[in-house]
Amino acid sequence: MVKHISSGSIFEEQIGYSRAVVDDHYVHVAGTTGYDYSTMQLAKSAYDQAVQCLKNIEHALQEAGSSLDKVVRATYILPDGKDFESCWPALKAAFAKAKPAATMIQVQLMNPEMKIEIEVTALK
Repeated sequence: MVKHISSGSIFEEQIGYSRAVVDDHYVHVAGTTGYDYSTMQLAKSAYDQAVQCLKNIEHALQEAGSSLDKVVRATYILPDGKDFESCWPALKAAFAKAKPAATMIQVQLMNPEMKIEIEVTALK
């Protein structure tokens, strides 16, 4: 059985994807940026965007019956690797219990204002 979860982001509709997909064992959360989906605003700093990414991810995980404490894998995608260290406090706070296996990738994102995108897999 597969369940699809939407955040209500216009991107999900325009591109054709789900914020998260839940299977029998895992919650797979799509790459999530720092947009506040209620306002479609994007903070200026990488840290503030990371905080909002984590809020968006946490919401999807809760809807799926999971939590940040059950994340087993995280991928951090940043266009400028120098911004990563400023995000560490937000990541450490969010994943203090889970301590997921993690990777940071430096690559251009869709919008030049995006400073970080986070993708996670969590236990159901």
